[in-house]
Amino acid sequence: MIEPGSVVCTDGWPAYCDLAGYTHDRQVQRQQTPGEHLLPHVHQVASLLKRWLLGTHQGAIGHAHLDYYLDEFTFRFNRRMSKSRGKLFYRLLQQAVQVDPVTYEQIIGGKIDENQLF
Repeated sequence: MIEPGSVVCTDGWPAYCDLAGYTHDRQVQRQQTPGEHLLPHVHQVASLLKRWLLGTHQGAIGHAHLDYYLDEFTFRFNRRMSKSRGKLFYRLLQQAVQVDPVTYEQIIGGKIDENQLF
């Protein structure tokens, strides 16, 4: 029971806007996410990563290979604004030729588990 003519303090919910006979004091507060101003683009990068994993790989990623997926994403993300795409591919090939070949076992750091392949 609220006496008519009283001041009613509410949040910003639209249903409270039609209070008749009361003075309505709306208190709308925006709750900030921790780190929102500290690292403003982190949410965008995380969103792009999730979209890339779900779109490109259809969500079928193995935990054993997650580091390599993240390396590929980082490579693509850091070069997304490049003016010369062909040169990037050329540089990638140059780097691939300069290093010694690596076997799959060396990449995963041990024996091949058939369950991890797919």
